[in-house]
Amino acid sequence: MTSPLLPVFARTDLSFEKGEGAWLYGRDGERYLDFGAGIAVNALGHAHPHLVQALTEQASKVWHTSNLFQIPEGERLAQRLVDNTFADVVFFSNSGAEANEAAIKMARKYHAVNGHPERFRIVTFEGAFHGRTLATIAAGGQAKYLEGFGPKVEGFDQVPVEDLDALKAVIGPETAALMIEPIQGEGGIRTVSNAFLRELRALCDSHGLLLIFDEIQTGVGRTGKLFAYEWTGVTPDIMSVAKGIGGGFPLGACLATAEAAKGMTAGTHGTTFGGNPLAMAVGNAVLDVILAPGFLKEVERKGLLLKQRLAELKDRHPGVIDEVRGQGLMMGLRTVVPNTDFIAAARAEKLLVIGAGDNVARLLPPLIISDAEISDAVNRIEAACAALEAGQKTTAQQGASQ
Repeated sequence: MTSPLLPVFARTDLSFEKGEGAWLYGRDGERYLDFGAGIAVNALGHAHPHLVQALTEQASKVWHTSNLFQIPEGERLAQRLVDNTFADVVFFSNSGAEANEAAIKMARKYHAVNGHPERFRIVTFEGAFHGRTLATIAAGGQAKYLEGFGPKVEGFDQVPVEDLDALKAVIGPETAALMIEPIQGEGGIRTVSNAFLRELRALCDSHGLLLIFDEIQTGVGRTGKLFAYEWTGVTPDIMSVAKGIGGGFPLGACLATAEAAKGMTAGTHGTTFGGNPLAMAVGNAVLDVILAPGFLKEVERKGLLLKQRLAELKDRHPGVIDEVRGQGLMMGLRTVVPNTDFIAAARAEKLLVIGAGDNVARLLPPLIISDAEISDAVNRIEAACAALEAGQKTTAQQGASQ
C-alpha cells in the first residue's frame, strides 16, 4: 500500500501505541527501552504525570490566542530562562530550526542597527546541523542537505572544528557572528574542546562579533547542566534551544543578551504559534522538574555511570565498538560495523538508539532514566554486540570455505 505521506523519511517498520517513562509499547506487542527519546526531545520520558497534568489543564482553558495579546505563562517561562542563564530576553518559536532562524536574523540585525549592514556573514563549522530551512541548511553547509534546492543561501562560511588558523583566515569585514554546537549531535556526538570555545569568545570580543551557541540538542539538562555552555567557561551572546524544553511538545526558543537583541524591535520578527499557551504550560512544567533541587546532579551522575559502563563494553567488544563519546546523557558509540547494522541489532534486543554522522549510534535516554534501566540498556547493547560478532564469525567462516 502506498502511503499518502511525503516520502522524505526512511521510517523503520515499527509504531507505538503507548509510552511510560523510558519505555515504549509497540503495536507489535513488544516493549522497547527508549534510548532515543524522540531524538533528545522527550527529556522527561513518556507520559510524565506533571507534564500530562499541565497540558490537560491548559487544554481545558485556552489553546491559542496569538502574540497580539499578553500570554502570562510565556512571560513566566521566559523569566525563568533568563533567571537561570546569561540571557536578558527570550523569543519563543515552534522548533529548533525556527530558533536558529531567529538567532541568525538577530545577529545580522545587530550589526545593521550599529551602522554596519555589510556585516551579515556567519561562520559555522563542518559537521554542524542547524535545521532544515533554506537558511539553516546553508548554515550547516552539508552537501547532502543542500543538493537540489537551488543556490545556497548567501552569508555562511564553514571551517573545520578546532582549526583556529582556518577560522581566523575566514573572518573578514563582512563577518557578523560565529555559530557552533558545543557538542555536535547529528555530526556524531563530537565534543568541541573548551579551549577552542574560549578562542571563539576571544575572537568575537576582539572583532566585534556575536557568539551563537546552538544548544538545541545539548540543552535543558542533557549534559548534566541546564545548558552545556555552563561547562565551558564561555558565555554566548545568543543561544538557540528546542527539543527538551517542550518535553515532546513542539517548542523552541532563542535566548540573547539585551545588547545582542537590540535590533529586534516590534515588527522585525514574529510567529503565529510560537509561545502559545499550550506550549508555555508544558515548558514551565518541564522546568519545574529539571530545576528541582538535585535533578541535574542526578543526570550528571547517571551520565558518568552510563559512560563507564559503555567504556567497559568497548573493551569487551572492540570488533563492534571503536569509541565512546559524549557527556551526561548525550552519548555516542562510534562503531566498527556500519552504525545501521548496530542500530538494527539493538532494536532486535528491544533497545532504541539513533544514528548520527561519523558512523555513530546515539544514546539519548530520557533524563529520568534509572540506574536499573541503564544496566538493562547496557545488557541489551552487549547482546547486540554478541549477535554482530556471531554474524562476523559466520561471514569469515563462509569466506574461508570458498
